[in-house]
Amino acid sequence: MRTREELLDEVRGIIADRTATGTSGTGIPGLLLSRVETAEPDYSLTEPLLVVMAQGGKRLLLGDQVYEYRAGDCLVVTADLPVTGHFINARREEPALGMALELRPAAVAPLLLEAPPLPTAPATALATGRADVDLLDAVARLLRLLDRPTDAPVLAPLIEREIVWRLLTGPHGAMVRQIGMADSSLSYVARAIRWIREHYAEPMRVEDLARLTGMSSSAFHRNFRAVTAMSPLQFQKRIRLQEARSLLVARPGDVAGVGHLVGYDSPSQFNREYRRMFGAPPGQDANRLRAAGTPSPVRQLP
Repeated sequence: MRTREELLDEVRGIIADRTATGTSGTGIPGLLLSRVETAEPDYSLTEPLLVVMAQGGKRLLLGDQVYEYRAGDCLVVTADLPVTGHFINARREEPALGMALELRPAAVAPLLLEAPPLPTAPATALATGRADVDLLDAVARLLRLLDRPTDAPVLAPLIEREIVWRLLTGPHGAMVRQIGMADSSLSYVARAIRWIREHYAEPMRVEDLARLTGMSSSAFHRNFRAVTAMSPLQFQKRIRLQEARSLLVARPGDVAGVGHLVGYDSPSQFNREYRRMFGAPPGQDANRLRAAGTPSPVRQLP
């Protein structure tokens, strides 16, 4: 087998040849490629993913927890999470390059019966670590299929299965297992996360979310915070403000209207919380994004 450094060089080269700025899908379902040329902060709502960093690095903030991963490392996310981050020293001459693969319950669940016994899963839904040579080898083979469109429909699902198996039998196996288990605490919290994402502009009661997950209010609050590193109300606020930022790029002159659309009855509260999160008042931030030629906040990998 080739060395870890050789495989990382190949992964880096394929991503560099195939990407423009931002994150884009590919002809292989669930496979994303990313090229970032700025160290500006970004705010994203991520989904369950495996991310492998091929060049550069990123520092992430989830709640009050800080994570960092660099070239040759991987990031594993097992729930939909609003994260803040920035790519470390990324610039046009040396962009951050990465790939991501969506972690689907349908891909994880069939392997659980074959996986070895695993320790109790950590509560958190995000972790970083070193990508070993077996994982990098599978990632490189998946990326090679981008040049083999006739082979991809047959071989890509097999390599996806191998990648999921490598994760299940690696240091993040207990976390990844939760994705495929219908009765895991993660799956119960995921119901509440899904409800908040779909109804973020509506009033929300923690008691109702707890009922949706079948937990007591105290157990729900504890499990939700363990998974997301924030309370349900903090999570809802993050979703509201990130949605508002996307809307404001198209409607920079209607700050109060956008605030109301995402669930704020008080314009002053909307302005105050928006500025606290993004560092500038809503209208000013939207004008800056438009002046920079950004039609909407560019999607980035977490």
